[in-house]
Amino acid sequence: MRIKEYREAMGLTRIQVADRLGVTKVAVRKWEVGLAMPNADKLPALADLLGCSIDALYGREISECGNDAAS
Repeated sequence: MRIKEYREAMGLTRIQVADRLGVTKVAVRKWEVGLAMPNADKLPALADLLGCSIDALYGREISECGNDAAS
């Protein structure tokens, strides 16, 4: 996950992210280093806070053509 990259780009600390999402700063650190993953119910709020999509948090790129699965 690219949480740390987006968090730092937004100028946020782990504590700020944790407070806004209602989790501990230890949870945020674990997400950043890959020891744990955010719960699915936290992903939309996390993406909104970090100014990106959920796909971007996972390092996924959306193709310009849209849904490649239909091809």
